[in-house]
Amino acid sequence: MAHAKPQHDYHLVDPSPWPLLTSLTVVVMLTGAVVWMKGMFGLPEGTKWMFFAGLAGVLFCMFGWWRDVIRESQKGDHTPVVQIGLRYGMIMFIASEVMLFVSFFWMFFDMAIFNEARTLTPEIGNWAETGAAWATWPPKGVELLDPWSLPLLNTVILLLSGTTVTWAHHAIIKNDRDGAKLALWITVILGLIFSGVQAYEYYHIIHSKLFFNEAAMNSGLYGSMFFLITGFHGFHVAVGTIFLAVCLLRLYLGQMSPEKHFGFEAAAWYWHFVDVVWLFLFAFMYVVYG
Repeated sequence: MAHAKPQHDYHLVDPSPWPLLTSLTVVVMLTGAVVWMKGMFGLPEGTKWMFFAGLAGVLFCMFGWWRDVIRESQKGDHTPVVQIGLRYGMIMFIASEVMLFVSFFWMFFDMAIFNEARTLTPEIGNWAETGAAWATWPPKGVELLDPWSLPLLNTVILLLSGTTVTWAHHAIIKNDRDGAKLALWITVILGLIFSGVQAYEYYHIIHSKLFFNEAAMNSGLYGSMFFLITGFHGFHVAVGTIFLAVCLLRLYLGQMSPEKHFGFEAAAWYWHFVDVVWLFLFAFMYVVYG
């Protein structure tokens, strides 16, 4: 017997295995990360297979879950009312990401401004290096990275990508599919270039001992915050690049129209969020306190 068409604008999601499977694979992945770093359950430190097994499971669940969401959209389940809910959901997700970086910067500014009033144990380390106050930064023998070289280049790259993703959005609205594809290609390539430049920057820092010597890297809170904030931002750039690449693929498959393209709008919002975070990061971590 065929199911009757619902007489309302809301979409009731079919039973799905993805929430439970995603939760289980995330637990396996994070437990594997602990085993890799510290050892657990009789497994020695450095055991990697559990982490990568969990990561593979997470990626599989992500693919399956988002595939189902796209299929729902293609069936017409994403009515205007449902799309409002999707927009609110994306807005709240980005707001949660904003608060994540707010917490990072809060710690950064707290340690930078009030460091001299704190007494930290050698195990924790001081802002610059154990026993040194903020006024003595940089520590002796440590050369800071020039903010007007690779960091400035990455700033220009991200700002340019913000303009190209806006170009793609306007092209989709005007049903200029060729223009949207070109703009999205440029945006994805710029995202890949940004990640490549950041990877080279990390390689340069670690292997040339620029920015940190061994003592500062092991005990310095500035070094810890630098890699934490820039690393998390780099991860978000990678996620945003994949997000936009999927939108580009869907554009080639004809799954977006001027009237219905929220998947791309969500990716564009996320990309602009990544751009803004980088501006704060560049200004304070590289220029002001670098």
